[in-house]
Amino acid sequence: MTSETLVMIPPLLCDARIFAPQIADLSREHAVMVTPAACGERMEEIASQILSWAPAKFALMGMGLGGMVAMEIIRRAPDRVTRIALVATSPQADTPETAAARETQIIAARAGRWSDVLTHEINSTWMAASSDKAELVRLLTQMGQDIGPEAYIRQTRALQRRKDQQATLRQLRQPTCIMCGRHDGQYNLKRHEFMAELIPYATLEVIEQAGYLPTLEAADAVTDALQRWMKQPLVLRH
Repeated sequence: MTSETLVMIPPLLCDARIFAPQIADLSREHAVMVTPAACGERMEEIASQILSWAPAKFALMGMGLGGMVAMEIIRRAPDRVTRIALVATSPQADTPETAAARETQIIAARAGRWSDVLTHEINSTWMAASSDKAELVRLLTQMGQDIGPEAYIRQTRALQRRKDQQATLRQLRQPTCIMCGRHDGQYNLKRHEFMAELIPYATLEVIEQAGYLPTLEAADAVTDALQRWMKQPLVLRH
């Protein structure tokens, strides 16, 4: 059994509550650390801050925006990351169109239209039909309200400015878990299959009864997948 600390990075406008079921289970056997993902306006700044908080060696999990930060962390410090899980995320940079659309939301946040921004960012159509969408929207809205517009603007700037990380994925030699919900309407299954193909030793975990919030929509399935990942041997094939 590994004694690695697990560092978890949440997605846009989320905090540790997005990982609550997994923390409750995994913390029985591992030290678990959840870091904020709003400590800079560039992925590089956020990654540097998290590396300053993290142990010398650690397992790393990131979801959504947090997955993008995780890719920057392992690009910068591959020797410190023992294994990596990337959930509901993408290695690709923003297209000019997507970056421009984010600017509209930044302007709205600065103008005090925070409720409109949250409504735009929290999209229940990206969730599985079987999920309790009303409860998930309520929780996401509460997390967004608690995090606030200033942190949101920093996170959105980081998303706009992020680099393509496909080359980083090709160089991974750590045990890697690529995970997504079958019904994810934001980062679909095809994108995650592509990510898994880039990585020499990746395992693709498709969470059947989930959309873009698998950690809450199908908590037990995600926890089981993470337990399998944490038990993979550190020494892989060469």
